[in-house]
Amino acid sequence: MSAIVKDLAQVNADLQEQKERVEAVDFKIITFSLAGKDYGVDIMNVKEIAKADKFTFVPNAASFVRGVYNLRGDIIPIIDLRTFFHLPLEKKADGQENMLILRINEQVYGTIVDKIDKVVGINHESIQPPHPIFGDINIKYISGVVEKHGDLYIILDVVRIFGISEENKGKDRGTISDSGDYFVPAKPSAEVIQEQQAAAADTTLDFIKEGLSALRRFSVTRLNDSWLHRRFIEWSKSRTNADLQLKSTADADDFLSTFNSPCSDMFWDDEYAAAIKAIFPKQFSSTNIQVWNMGCGKGYETYSFACILKSRYPDANIKIWANDSDIMAISQAPNIVFDQDDIPEYCRPFIVKGKNGYSFNQAIKDSIVFEYHDVLNDSPLPDLDIILARDILSFFSEQDQNRMLAGFSEQLKNRGLVIMGKNEELPGDEWISLSTDTISAFTHNA
Repeated sequence: MSAIVKDLAQVNADLQEQKERVEAVDFKIITFSLAGKDYGVDIMNVKEIAKADKFTFVPNAASFVRGVYNLRGDIIPIIDLRTFFHLPLEKKADGQENMLILRINEQVYGTIVDKIDKVVGINHESIQPPHPIFGDINIKYISGVVEKHGDLYIILDVVRIFGISEENKGKDRGTISDSGDYFVPAKPSAEVIQEQQAAAADTTLDFIKEGLSALRRFSVTRLNDSWLHRRFIEWSKSRTNADLQLKSTADADDFLSTFNSPCSDMFWDDEYAAAIKAIFPKQFSSTNIQVWNMGCGKGYETYSFACILKSRYPDANIKIWANDSDIMAISQAPNIVFDQDDIPEYCRPFIVKGKNGYSFNQAIKDSIVFEYHDVLNDSPLPDLDIILARDILSFFSEQDQNRMLAGFSEQLKNRGLVIMGKNEELPGDEWISLSTDTISAFTHNA
């Protein structure tokens, strides 16, 4: 009886050891789809992910070479994997192609795939030899197959696909089976695992950038890249690897929950108003202070700013052009009415009581021009002393951001002031930071 109990204990121990071995993650792949099947590539070979729709044709190139592409100054060949593997071609509706940018030794290639999915962590011992039934492609290009959470992934041997010699491949990547038909990755060292983790984080961050753009039109650029990396560290600590990516607008909103500046869509409180007031200069170049308030919404921000300016420069002639593309909000802003308890202390000298509640006095109202305007269109404003653009530019494409920033430089007076969102920064030597913990502000050093 004791022998049977001992045998059962050994079986349980063996099963537990096998389970722990399978669950241990020491190999990571980027997964993607191609002609309805799921594939993976060793993350160590993935430089980045990208989208593009314009490639330069190369005469007399192989049929699977779509052309070449300028990747930030590097000219790289672009391989269409559907054509390479003789799979039916599929035209993208928007013309944009999904690309995995691969680095094989010192060479960089772009590969067009149907859809890039996610980072998947596996144990190298769970990778099985390939079989012809697992794919529509030549078996010699398959490293192995692996099952994860009910999904079967075919791992491509991109080293062999891109023509690296067997000798070098063995040195660089691991071991090849005796038959030479498939490649089984060697168990990575601690250093390699650390590199994989870093590569996985970078790639997951790329997925998050794409998700923010697709779900909330939030463009990650030099304007907000510092915030993104800080936020990603917080995001990673609060979630498992499987939950890091953005799968819905709710996920995107959760990720962006720390982005907005204080007192968004409300009157600025006394503390924030004091911080804004503290960054103002003793005086501007003229007693006529010209302000452009982009994306003013329902006007809470505009009225707050007008009261701060009027209290700081009581003798100045203040003019604020407040614009928004929300026609309903901009039409209601001039007639805003509120309860006295809702107004912060610094605004109270500038309010009057009416039949339906409190509103701002005529001096404040006369200082503001609320207008419907799309900021992507040129605006015939005079030279400006202040541009107020909190949390606005990040929700435009990088190209539009650059165009608007160029407009800032042209319209802003020397030593003029730009107030951005708390987590936005103005790039370039022409801007001198005046930022604090809660305010991101810059002066123009033309």
